[in-house]
Amino acid sequence: MMRIDILTLFPEMCESVLGESIIGRARANGCVEITCRNIRDYTIDKHNRVDDAPYGGGTGMIMQTQPIYDCYAALCEETGTKPHLIYLSPQGKTLNQERVKELSQLDNIALLCGHYEGIDQRVIDEIVDEEISIGDYVLTGGELPALILADSISRMLPGVLANEDAFTLESHYSGLLEYPQYTRPYEWHGEKVPDVLISGHHANIQKWQREQSLKRTLERRPDMLEKAELTKKDKEYLDKIKNSEA
Repeated sequence: MMRIDILTLFPEMCESVLGESIIGRARANGCVEITCRNIRDYTIDKHNRVDDAPYGGGTGMIMQTQPIYDCYAALCEETGTKPHLIYLSPQGKTLNQERVKELSQLDNIALLCGHYEGIDQRVIDEIVDEEISIGDYVLTGGELPALILADSISRMLPGVLANEDAFTLESHYSGLLEYPQYTRPYEWHGEKVPDVLISGHHANIQKWQREQSLKRTLERRPDMLEKAELTKKDKEYLDKIKNSEA
């Protein structure tokens, strides 16, 4: 079973999300172990502080090395292993589905959540294995990115989702955006579900779904097509769309 440890100043915030929905059930059923460890519990400051003003001046406060390092060291001692430690940072490489798949193959991951204006670089250099960003924007802390990463990894694990198709057919997993989805009622506000989806002809349905994925990716994320594995028929269909728009 995979273990994910979140090192944070706000464990209650993380637990409130991780205890709900699919991930909450996965934890309860033993599909994944996710723990939240409070960095503040490891400070030796008599006022329980974990941050201080930055050398060289500047606004905001910087998280200190000692509480973070001791929190991480306690985790390693408790588990008897060194987890792959990820620092959630806007300076890291942008998260994508391929990296999620790779991380889901590991046994132990720890997610370090920064806060305030960041973390003392020395502890990053000493214990962090990689930095990951969830996008080109800045948040008030690393908790939300850590929760996103934990969720995206957990749902790839055996037993978390009802079946493998739940993630292998969705956007980004195959390198394409997902095709449009419909449910009852058949007609809503004058719009009907595409007839092919109620035809019962599985080959035609799969063909329609593939073509819709290709079309949607071309319209919304054409950059993804450069890396996607495309068949000869896929390329012919894309050429047909491009020619019709010319």
